[in-house]
Amino acid sequence: MVQIIKDMDEFSRFLKAAGCKLVVVEFSAKWCGPCKRIYPLVHAMSLQYQNVMFANVDVDDSKELAQTYHIRSVPTFQMFKQTQKVTLFSRLKRAICCYGNGFMSEPIFEFCGADAQKLEAKIQELM
Repeated sequence: MVQIIKDMDEFSRFLKAAGCKLVVVEFSAKWCGPCKRIYPLVHAMSLQYQNVMFANVDVDDSKELAQTYHIRSVPTFQMFKQTQKVTLFSRLKRAICCYGNGFMSEPIFEFCGADAQKLEAKIQELM
């Protein structure tokens, strides 16, 4: 099930309630075509991945949250664990990555666009 989040207090309570589970937050808007297309897929993932919590924040209804989390386009997906945004890499992955290829600049905890395959890959990677 996808929880609709309206304000910062509700968001904080949701993140705390998740505990150690991965939290996937979709920042979207009612007028956004790609948001409308991906929402049913996100809902299906919320039923498939019972150990992951899903939330939706409408950027027009929750301007404070959109500003706090630096949302510039919709849909944007951000991932959280233990009330914090998921970090770029674990120490081991960072060491291997940096040693082999230099620093990776692309964060793995956030992406924009209605790409269900990419979303599912990130969920599986971070669970």
